[in-house]
Amino acid sequence: MQRGHEAVSINKICLSFRRWALVLFSFFIPFAAVSVPARDIERSGFILVAEIKGAIGVAATRVVADAVAKARGENARYLLIQLDTPGGLVTATRDIIQQILASPIPVIVYVSPGGAHAASAGTFIVYAAHVAAMAPGTNIGAATPIELGGLPGLPRPTEPKRDDKDKTAVPTEATAQRKALNDTIAMLRSLAQLRARNVEWAEKAVRDAATLTAEDALKEGVIDVVARDIDELLTKIDGRKVTINSVEHTIATRSIARTVFEPDWRTRLLGVISDPNVAFILLLIGIYGLLFEFWNPGGLVAGVVGAVCLLLGLTALTTLPVQYAALGLVALGIALMITEAFAPGLGILGIGGVIAFIIGSVFLFDPAGADIDISVSLPLIVGSAATTGALALFVLGAAVKARRRPALTGAEQMIGSVGEVIEWSGLQGRIRVHGEIWNARAEKPFAPSDAVVVVQREGLTLLVASR
Repeated sequence: MQRGHEAVSINKICLSFRRWALVLFSFFIPFAAVSVPARDIERSGFILVAEIKGAIGVAATRVVADAVAKARGENARYLLIQLDTPGGLVTATRDIIQQILASPIPVIVYVSPGGAHAASAGTFIVYAAHVAAMAPGTNIGAATPIELGGLPGLPRPTEPKRDDKDKTAVPTEATAQRKALNDTIAMLRSLAQLRARNVEWAEKAVRDAATLTAEDALKEGVIDVVARDIDELLTKIDGRKVTINSVEHTIATRSIARTVFEPDWRTRLLGVISDPNVAFILLLIGIYGLLFEFWNPGGLVAGVVGAVCLLLGLTALTTLPVQYAALGLVALGIALMITEAFAPGLGILGIGGVIAFIIGSVFLFDPAGADIDISVSLPLIVGSAATTGALALFVLGAAVKARRRPALTGAEQMIGSVGEVIEWSGLQGRIRVHGEIWNARAEKPFAPSDAVVVVQREGLTLLVASR
């Protein structure tokens, strides 16, 4: 009886265990069902919205890198980049493309608002995006490298020259142009193949500088969506599939929360000073400030302003494709114009300085480093050359003359003055200078009414000598 009772108790315990296990299993079934499609639906999280406006440079690269890092750190589901650019630096464009391709979350590039464009480098960024979209009234294309155009008025060789002896091709400018063109085409074609977008038009955008409106780009398969605003964009791309690291994801953006990405002050500062004209002005202000501080030490204001502007200008140069030989010409031109002020002659140094300054300024930035025209504006160059010449010839020249002029006030103005002996005894006496009576000493005796010249002052006593 006791064994039977124990068997019944064990059966009851097992039955209770089964019941509790069934309850727990039924409790976790909904969570298990939700977790299966979580990779595809991804309803949680938020979308981070960043903006790139203007030329593509180091600042734009920092915006994308920081936005991707913030999206990863705060578990954002998507990164949306609003794009409006005429193009920019080739190195910066490649860095941005690498950031997008390596992003662990989908990156949506949206060319907006109306009137914006994704020209040149912008075309590459749109092609690199997991989802590409444009607003009505925008355009895309014209991705031909700017250096392939050459200088206006110069002939462009189209075929490589051949050596008559060994019949081998001799590299010419056209060869280098074709290499750059083919490299650019290959990069955009590879992005088109990766994102399953129009490969043929990608080549036309580079080779023929082709452009498309938003509606035409959608028809040609260059972009995925045309949307009036971000709300419509998020609605239209909801449910679209993208592939990240060989894993397919289904985008879920309907009613998703949005957070605007704000770049830090360093990125904003880089965006301002990396403009070629701003960098050029900062360099000139820095050089002028240091020159004035060296000429009139102790003022501090000119020196501090000059040092800060010069460092900012040099920082800007590190973000731009600089021709250092041209930068040397600019420095040489300023030095020659200043030398003309110190050693005036027939103006040869000044004229040579102006010429060197203008030539160096025109060729200061290397066009091969960008896909847009990146240079200092000609009116700014001419105005800076005229200002520098005027400062050197008039301001510094006047300062040199003033420094060489004898002192007119204070103790120093007495040196060189002529006086008349009033009374004298031994080696000292009194003299009249500028209508005033002064005690005087000398190395020899004088007689009243003798003319003497002041050679030194010691307190209230003048040291004099024969005139």
